[in-house]
Amino acid sequence: MNFKEHLSKIEIFGRVGRIADSMGLETYVVGGYVRDLILKRPCKDIDFVCVGSGIAMAQKVADSFDQHVPLSVFKNFGTANIRLEEWEVEFVGARRESYRHDSRKPIVEDGTLQEDQERRDFTINAMAISVNAHNFGDLIDPFDGMGDIKRKIMRTPTDPIITFSDDPLRMMRAIRFAAQLKFDIEPDTFLAIVHDAHRLQIVSAERIVDELNKIIMTDKPSYGFKLLFVSKLLNEIFPEMVELQGVDSVGDKSHKDNFYHTLQVLDNISSVTDDIWLRWAAIMHDIAKPATKRFNNKVGWTFHGHEDKGARMVPGIFRRMKLPMDDRMKYVQKLVKLHLRPIALVSDKVTDSAIRRLLFDAGDDVDDLMKLCRADITSKNNNKVQKFLANFDKVEQKILEVEGKDHVRNFQPPVSGEEIMQMFDLNPSKIVGDLKEEIKEAILEGQIQNNKDDALNLLYKLAAQKGISRNK
Repeated sequence: MNFKEHLSKIEIFGRVGRIADSMGLETYVVGGYVRDLILKRPCKDIDFVCVGSGIAMAQKVADSFDQHVPLSVFKNFGTANIRLEEWEVEFVGARRESYRHDSRKPIVEDGTLQEDQERRDFTINAMAISVNAHNFGDLIDPFDGMGDIKRKIMRTPTDPIITFSDDPLRMMRAIRFAAQLKFDIEPDTFLAIVHDAHRLQIVSAERIVDELNKIIMTDKPSYGFKLLFVSKLLNEIFPEMVELQGVDSVGDKSHKDNFYHTLQVLDNISSVTDDIWLRWAAIMHDIAKPATKRFNNKVGWTFHGHEDKGARMVPGIFRRMKLPMDDRMKYVQKLVKLHLRPIALVSDKVTDSAIRRLLFDAGDDVDDLMKLCRADITSKNNNKVQKFLANFDKVEQKILEVEGKDHVRNFQPPVSGEEIMQMFDLNPSKIVGDLKEEIKEAILEGQIQNNKDDALNLLYKLAAQKGISRNK
C-alpha cells in the first residue's frame, strides 16, 4: 500500500524526505501518525525514525527553514523535536532495546527499522511509511497492523509476555487504545496482561494515572474499566473501586452491584460532559459504600453516611494516585459529599431554606451536582427513571426561583468580619465568628433578606443582646 498522495499534500514529509536522501539515511514516519492516518483520525504529532542519527537529522531539518524553528534536543534519549505552526515533529534514530527484569530503564543500541518496529508496543503502532524518494509513501507493515485495524484487534508485534514485561505500562496502553478505538484485545495478548498485572507496581503513579485519565475521557469509559477489572490491573491501581463489585444477600434481601452501577453512572455523565473532574466525581460518588454497608432486618442493606465517608476518602485516593490536590480535588470531594442532597429535595413540601442551604454548600457547582444526580439514576424500570428525572426538574426549577430572589449561590457575608471588628472595637475572636454565623443562618432560614441593610439591623440587635457596644 502506498500513501504518496496523502504525504505529498503536507510539506514537512517532502522536506524531511529530501534531507534524508541528501544524508543517505533511510527515514520513515512511524507510530501514531500512521495508525491515525489509516483510521482517518486527526493527528498533529509526527514521529520520524531514521536509520542513523535522529538528532543530526532534526538539526538539518530545523536549519532548512528560512525562519527560526525551535529545536529541542534530548541527548540521553537520542531524540530531538521541532515545533512548526500546527505540528509537533520528533526525530529519533532506529534502535533496539533490552530491559532488566526489575527496571524500566532500557539498554538502548542502534538498530534497523525492523528492530525498531519489533520493540514497539502494538502492531497498529508498528507501521512505517517511507519518505525517501525511491519508495516515497510505501507502507512497511511486517506485523500486519493494517489487518489488525480492519479486524479491530489490539495485539503485540512479538511475544506479549516479553512486550509487557519490558514496559508494564503497555498493559494500560492496550486497554486505553481498546477503549479509545473500540477494539478488542487479542486473547493471548489479554492473557499476558492478566499474567503480568502485578508488574504494574514498578511503574510510576504519574504514568499510570495519565493512561487512566485517557480511559476516563473515552466515549464510553465503562468498557475500559471492565477490561481493567477483568485483567486485575484495577486491583493494582484502584483497589477501592474493585471492592464495590459483588452482591450480598440475606434471605430475599440483596443490594445492587455498586461496581457496575458506578460504571453506568460514569457512562451516563460522560454522555453529557467532557469535564474529567465531573467524571471523576461519578467514579467516586459511591466509593465508601463497602465501608458503610450494614444489614438491617427490616429494611435490608443500608449504606448510611457513605457520602460523608466517601468525601473523606477522596484526598487519600487522589494523593496516592498522584492526582491534583488543589481545587480539582476539592471539587470532586464536594460533589461526592453532596450527591444525595438533591434527592431529599424532591418533595413538594421542600422549604426555601433547604434550597438555600444546598445553593450555599454547592455554590457554582450546583449545576454539575444536578448532572451527577441525574446520571445516578440507573434503574432498568423506565417509569421509575422518568419519575426521578421529573422530580429533579422540579428541584432545578425551585433552585432557579430561590436563587433569583435570595442570591445565595457563592454566598458572601453582607457584613465582613473586619467590618464587625471595626464597628465594635473587637479583636479577632470567637464572638466575631459567632456574629457572622448568626447572620448567615438568618439569611439561609429566610429570616432576613440577603442584603447589607437587613444584615446590619440584625447585627446591631445581636450585639446588644450580647452586651457589645458600638464605637462612637
